[in-house]
Amino acid sequence: MAEVKTKQNKGSVDDFINKVADKQKREDSNVILEMMKKATGEEPMMWGASLIGFRNVKYTSPSTGKQSDWFQIGFSPRKTNFSIYLMNLPDQSESLKKLGKHKTGVGCLYINKLEDVDVKVLKKMIEHSAKRKII
Repeated sequence: MAEVKTKQNKGSVDDFINKVADKQKREDSNVILEMMKKATGEEPMMWGASLIGFRNVKYTSPSTGKQSDWFQIGFSPRKTNFSIYLMNLPDQSESLKKLGKHKTGVGCLYINKLEDVDVKVLKKMIEHSAKRKII
């Protein structure tokens, strides 16, 4: 079995966010961080060099059946956009219709900046994902 390279580590989330070059992206990162903290009631952890995650869970890949440690919700302020990781994204199709400008991947929501989306809808989506039981 191939080992997952992105692992939880002791890196500083604050230091990581403070190094984000774009001021607006830094501010948006802090807003997303607070939404996720409130939704989970937990502190964030760094995963790899550029992912911020909440709740270490055992995730089983639906395609391979392989299990690995991962986070239940998280995000990364990438240069071009935010990658927001929500494990139950396909279950939130109604919210996605109301969200605003975005793209999606299998378990990832991509937004350029918070200004492009309805923050209340995003908050609801984050809360919904945080409440989901991972088996």
